Order: sequence, then structure tokens, then C-alpha cells
Amino acid sequence: MFVDKVKIKVKGGDGGNGCCSFRREKFIPKGGPDGGDGGNGGNVILEASENEQSLIDLSFVRHHEAGRGGNGKGKDLIGKKGHDVILKIPIGTVITNAETGEFIVDMDYSGKKFTIAHGGSGGWGNPHFATSTNRAPRRSNPGTPGEELLIELELKTIADAGLVGYPNAGKSTLLSAVSAARPKVAPYPFTTLNPVVGVVEFPDFFRMTIADIPGLVDGASENIGLGHEFLRHIERTGVLIYVLDMSGIDGRKPWHDFISLKKELNLYQKGLSRRGQIIAANKMDMPESRKNLEQFKKELPTMRLPIIEIAAGLNENIEPLITLIRKKVENARRKATSANAI
Repeated sequence: MFVDKVKIKVKGGDGGNGCCSFRREKFIPKGGPDGGDGGNGGNVILEASENEQSLIDLSFVRHHEAGRGGNGKGKDLIGKKGHDVILKIPIGTVITNAETGEFIVDMDYSGKKFTIAHGGSGGWGNPHFATSTNRAPRRSNPGTPGEELLIELELKTIADAGLVGYPNAGKSTLLSAVSAARPKVAPYPFTTLNPVVGVVEFPDFFRMTIADIPGLVDGASENIGLGHEFLRHIERTGVLIYVLDMSGIDGRKPWHDFISLKKELNLYQKGLSRRGQIIAANKMDMPESRKNLEQFKKELPTMRLPIIEIAAGLNENIEPLITLIRKKVENARRKATSANAI
């Protein structure tokens, strides 16, 4: 089960109460106040982890509260700090305030930590209220409550490249051919219902990630079909690989598919389709594929994107495609590094 959007309530621990106490020892009359402060409440902390791939755990437990601080005691004993709660979430999770819609934080790299709900402060013991005119104060403070917040977590897959295409175009088969990922492959639409990320490794130790995103349909930008469930996961990819079924086996024309895919991407997020792009002309082993490819080039004469002819099911011509994807990924990474430096 894959969950990429969930609302949870988080609460920092309440601070412990301060203590009102006086020192009482034999032969020491009027020992004065010695009440300890209360301990601070624990925090709720989010941590991005590469070991997490889904928000499923948080979907079962919707309320997370850190520990309460201990109360202060006599003899200036300070209360124990409440225990923290650390929630491990997938890299690429965006956190917003579920009630106001306000953006809070983007957990965009492994190991990133963010305190989403701070614990309350411990109350003061009575020594804090001693003055020259009031040497035996009988006052102490209660602890303050911890922060409480209703938040929404939305996972947006982070990958170097994303496979874009209509259902049954062969995206899952292609991902299986280029990486160790094993998405479900079957001869019917929508076999992939959630993003699958594969890692491609090269002999020189270069690594890149490719995401197989659920198939797109017309109107996805208006949340038709899998809609935004698909499109949110393509936002962060630096390179788009349009996987087109050149055989037309489902009765669609590959040039119509390409135009529709670009349209849906731009409607969802302006400029999304202008990232590094490659066309993977798939199923070139089928009888009608060569004719359709020639027609594709005639229908889109101004289109200057690189076209790589492949047959993912037979593992044919995969190497040139991977080489080109790597080149595009390296360019995208350099641009991202330059933008962050500015």
C-alpha cells in the first residue's frame, strides 16, 4: 500500500510545573526557598530518511504527542525534560499547515530535521521570586503547554528523471530494463498505481534515479483519472522521458499522445514540459511502429527533441537511451547547483 498524502496532529509536550519548597535542615533555621524548576516538554521532530518510501505509517497513527516535562522538586531538583518524538518521513515530503494552507517546510534531503512542534517551557520554582523584601515566596509557575498543530504531509517524489506516458506505453517495462526496480508489468492500463523509483549505476560509480510515474490521461491537470496523484510526482524531476507507444496498438496516434502529454504538464505547472526532454519511441519491434514513427516526424516537423528508438520488452537499444539520459541529468544537476549558489 502506497500513501503519499496524509493529515496528522502533532503536539509538543507540556512543560513541568515549578515547585514551591523551603530548605529544612537541622540547625539551619529559615533555610529559604529551594523549589526546583519544571522540565521542558519534548519536541516533535520530522526527519527525512531515504529508508522511507511512503507515508503509510503516519496514516495509521494520526496523533503524535511528545513527553511532558517533569515537575520540579525540593532541594532545587529540576524536573526531567520530556522525551522527543521523531517521525521519519520520505525525502521530498512537503509540510503545510492543514488549517491555513501555509507552507512550513520542504524535507528535501536525507537527514534533514525540523522541529514541527516545540515543547512547552518548564515553570519556575519559588527561588526565582525571592526578593530583598520577600525572602520566603510561596509562589511558583506552572509549565506552559506545548505547541499543537494540524499538518498535512504531501510526498513529491525526488528523482533525476521521470518517465512520462499514457497507460500501457511501456514505462514500467523500460524501468525494469534499465535498473533493478521491479514495477508491476501487465498488458492492461494502470498497472502502476504509485511511483516506483529505480537506481541506474554506471561503471564509473555515477548514479541516477529514474521514476516510473502512473500513466497520464487527458484532463489530468484537472484531476481526472489519477490526475494530481500523478502530476505531483513529476514536479521535481530534472529530465522528462516521454515514453510513446509507436505501435498504436491501443488505437492512439503517438503524435497525438505527445502533444496531449505536453499540454497536461503545462496546464498543471507552467513551464514543466520545458525541462530536459527525451522521446523514447517504444515498441519499435511491432509491425506498424516504423510507419508511425515516420508520420510522427512529419506531424511535428519543428520538434527538435532527440528520439531514441527502443523495444523495452526485448531490451533493444537501451544503452544509447541511458547514455543520453545521463547526459541530460548531469546538465540538470549543474544548473541546479548554479541556481543554489546564486
